[in-house]
Amino acid sequence: TMKGICRLLFALLLLWTVAHAKDDSKHNDKNKKRPIKAKNMPKPKPRPVLATKDQLKEKTYKKLEDKARLNRREKKEIAKAELKTYKALRENGADEVSNTERAVMLRNYRLRNKKKKGFLRKKEASLAAVLFPGASPEEYDEGEQIWIYADLVESKKTQVPYEYYNLPGCAMPQESDSKRKKRTRRNLGSRLQGHDMKPAPFDLRVKENKECTPLCRIQLEGRKLTWMRRLIERQYRVQLQLDSLPVLMRNSDLNYAVRGYPVGFKAPTAPGEKPKKLDKSDVFVYNHLKFKITYHEDPAQFEGYRIVGFDVHPVSIKHDKPSDSQVDKNTKLSSCQGMNVENDPARYLKLASDQSSVEIIYSYDVEWEKSSVEWMDRWDVYLVGAPDDDIHYYSIVNSLMIVLFMTGAIATIMIRTLRKDIAGYNELQTLEEAQEETGWKLVHGDVFRPPSFSPMLLSVCVGTGAQIGFSFVFALFLAVFRVTNSLNKGQILTSIILLYVFNGSIAGYISARIYKFSEAKNWKMNSILTATALPGVFVIMFSCLNVFLTIAGAATAVSFLTIIVLFLLWICVSAPMVFVGSFIGLKASTIEVPTKTNQIARIVPETPWHMHPILTMLMGGILPFGSVCIELAFIMSALWLHQIYYVMGFLLAVLGILAATCAQVSIVLCYLQLCAEDHRWWWKAFWNCATSGAYLFLYSLWFLSSRLDLVGWLPVVVYLTYMSMIAICFGLFCGAVGFLASFWFTRTIYGAVKVD
Repeated sequence: TMKGICRLLFALLLLWTVAHAKDDSKHNDKNKKRPIKAKNMPKPKPRPVLATKDQLKEKTYKKLEDKARLNRREKKEIAKAELKTYKALRENGADEVSNTERAVMLRNYRLRNKKKKGFLRKKEASLAAVLFPGASPEEYDEGEQIWIYADLVESKKTQVPYEYYNLPGCAMPQESDSKRKKRTRRNLGSRLQGHDMKPAPFDLRVKENKECTPLCRIQLEGRKLTWMRRLIERQYRVQLQLDSLPVLMRNSDLNYAVRGYPVGFKAPTAPGEKPKKLDKSDVFVYNHLKFKITYHEDPAQFEGYRIVGFDVHPVSIKHDKPSDSQVDKNTKLSSCQGMNVENDPARYLKLASDQSSVEIIYSYDVEWEKSSVEWMDRWDVYLVGAPDDDIHYYSIVNSLMIVLFMTGAIATIMIRTLRKDIAGYNELQTLEEAQEETGWKLVHGDVFRPPSFSPMLLSVCVGTGAQIGFSFVFALFLAVFRVTNSLNKGQILTSIILLYVFNGSIAGYISARIYKFSEAKNWKMNSILTATALPGVFVIMFSCLNVFLTIAGAATAVSFLTIIVLFLLWICVSAPMVFVGSFIGLKASTIEVPTKTNQIARIVPETPWHMHPILTMLMGGILPFGSVCIELAFIMSALWLHQIYYVMGFLLAVLGILAATCAQVSIVLCYLQLCAEDHRWWWKAFWNCATSGAYLFLYSLWFLSSRLDLVGWLPVVVYLTYMSMIAICFGLFCGAVGFLASFWFTRTIYGAVKVD
């Protein structure tokens, strides 16, 4: 039965959740020798007010000192004073990215709306609690070895990332078996996205400063030299992590902080001079890294040291030639002494186009600095400059306005039609009203006639769209209830894939029910197409793209083992679930409808211009897309511009609004079509909302031309391929919701009609 399948799905999902939680708990535990007690967990402190005593009334200031509850007038007074102080400090050149006390206060004010948790009554919280709920800090002992892990080397100008050790550089250091097993534990989503954390070749000890230390010497020539120049020209950045913190480049003078450091740089052109297209001589590589690690200690609260900052300052320097051919940490270089290695235009390491070979010596230094920034506030600087949560609220309000408008239209239709049906024809009606009612009532004998064009394809599309919708809803619920985390690499993608696989029974059930209602006989082919149609199309697209990514050596090129895992999930789990759902749907009784279908189809009169199928599809698709377009801008920026997106609660609300909008648009257009005596509503109800996918793809083209600056044909192919997949899924979901809503609507209104 359907209840048994639901119980089985719930049990499988629960088992996966528990196993995933255990895996994460093992991954987060450092060792058993120093457990973190509950009293050592950081608690959010009240945000210091960015206002002086002179700006506030004496009563308000006294309440602040006593931490008393403020009324609405006092809150407005404080907010006005804080805004004035913030603007004054920013105009005077105060920065928000350094670790000074003033910068921390400015950051707290800037992020005040993000540091809140709750739905109706929000409470103050730290960003660590918002972004990583349940995460605990890790303390280190003085002199303890810690690892910097290398992630991807990526660029906003291309969507073709590379692994760190694909770059010409030093060899990977040796790890212990326990460290390697802990690092190699990756989920399916991180494998598909190319994330593979590997230890970087830097030797770090807690609170031990390290002066300039050579790493290795390499010889760049031929294709490697050309490829290195191309990476620099395309603005590739190296992503490193320490204690789960991404490496940060920050500048207090310019008030900016960005993740990762560039592979190199091109010399800027003189003012008024146009850059030469063929001039490739002024390209320089960063070969020395100045790490600055900030830590926090509080012996009264915890033992050891907590890392609260991980900064890097890259330097390009042409080191002096060593006496030995072999370069390691013990090699002495006159250009690598102390902590004074800085950028000097006279000593930049140049990768000239006319050089056949370039020698590069890599080096680094490490500085540890004590900071008053606490562990729970260490993520603040990463979100400075991110869009405020108020914009997400405006997005939801914009979507709700569309929903309320459509709700009013549907309420008017339902009230008018059902009220007049109950009243019957006992009262005298005007000619205009009679014509209106006669229009949709006259087709009662044909409204449930199965579609003449491919009922199998329609049932497959609706079933697949429902499967996609349930998968995303369940995935967002897991994220909202903190089972998964969008900032943990690959977790959301893994949950979507697994939920899509387990929701195959939903697709099979809905597809079989619709197909059986259409009185078709080839139910085996219907089940096979439901299980293979969309995955088959995506497999073909992904396989072709994967060939190009493999040739290019991209980190996102999927290995053969991962492809086998995906294939087994499809064949051994998804397809059987679809077949089970199809079996239950075919065994169930045929969907009952309130009217009988005539043997001979009614002739459809000429359609009015405003009900032309192309026009209704264009108008019907724009409203669902418009309800999500604002939130879509943030999602696209997170996908393609490497920004942080974590507001899954907003996304779940927008998804619900999208479904409501699709249902309402489909009902209104279906009613207008039936009033025009056109009973062929089946495919039109699907396409009226499914065209939202086309609008999404057009939006992606605009995003490509205006927001992205991709270089080369492969990044464009990668972008268009993935956006095509997303647009197809979006269109199938909207079309399925529109069709099911219209089906419910026709059964409802014709069930109230008194047919002779």
